[in-house]
Amino acid sequence: MTSYAYRLKLARGFLEEAQQDITLGRWRSVMDNAQLAVENAAKGALSLIGPIGRTHQTGPLLREALQHERFSKTQREKAARLAELAESLGPDLHIQTDYGDEAGGLTPWELFDEADARQALAMAEEALELAESIGQDR
Repeated sequence: MTSYAYRLKLARGFLEEAQQDITLGRWRSVMDNAQLAVENAAKGALSLIGPIGRTHQTGPLLREALQHERFSKTQREKAARLAELAESLGPDLHIQTDYGDEAGGLTPWELFDEADARQALAMAEEALELAESIGQDR
């Protein structure tokens, strides 16, 4: 299995869990799974242009690849949007879903509501679609 296929398989799995969590009203879990879906979708796209080290910072890596014109013309707009999504649902969100806001005294379950969860889920769905489309444009 290629790295691309593996990353998209991970992204789909996390997306499916986020979709299940939304029906159960588990907003923190939706956020966590949506973040991981976006991260793995971005890593999938990045794997098409070379190896990826261990990182959670996929947005900046996509932007760097775009600056160096590592994506084809047909892939660039999609990769730029994927970078936006990866930055919006990046490692800071992952930390919040696991640890909350200690300074503010808020647990992860107090930080997120249904509107946050639905927005994150939509972003994760879009990220997976973009990564799949980037792979088809090779």
